[in-house]
Amino acid sequence: MFSKSRINEPGPKAGEAEKAKAFEAPTAPRSGDAPIPSAPRAKPPASMLSSDLVVTGNLKTTGDIQIEGTIDGDISAHLLTVGENATVRGEVVADDVVINGRVIGRVRGLKVRLTSTARVEGDIIHKTIAIESGAHFEGSVQRQDDPLNTGKRAQQAPAGQAQQPRPQQGSAAAAPTAAGKPAEGAPKV
Repeated sequence: MFSKSRINEPGPKAGEAEKAKAFEAPTAPRSGDAPIPSAPRAKPPASMLSSDLVVTGNLKTTGDIQIEGTIDGDISAHLLTVGENATVRGEVVADDVVINGRVIGRVRGLKVRLTSTARVEGDIIHKTIAIESGAHFEGSVQRQDDPLNTGKRAQQAPAGQAQQPRPQQGSAAAAPTAAGKPAEGAPKV
């Protein structure tokens, strides 16, 4: 049944064949092959707007922005850092906001931090906030669980109010009919 030579021969261990295939050099994909998925990409560095740059208009990104110049417009980003000599005139909306310079306008963020050199003139809507000693702030502070979506809810509220029924006016006896003649029983002129 069993031969002695087979028992003593080392055979391939489980998983060695798979390991050998994993270390093989990949071949160039042929035209009919599906593309090989690549590893997850590293997060790109923050976009930096230098101190000599003046932007008039809105900025929107899902990435990070570091402002060192002057922005006249709204900014939407993931992480926004306002440099010590930077000025932003407009609304700031970001997950994380770090203000070292000047912001004139509303600030909305999940985490908002005003450093000792910050100058903010406007309201701050936040989930968490940190204000260092020496920061200058004029406005109101409001905590909300979802400060990034406050604009959408505020726009929907007036639309719901416009559809409320209006109360009816006057009595049917004095009102004219559809033909423009007074209703029966109404005084004749």
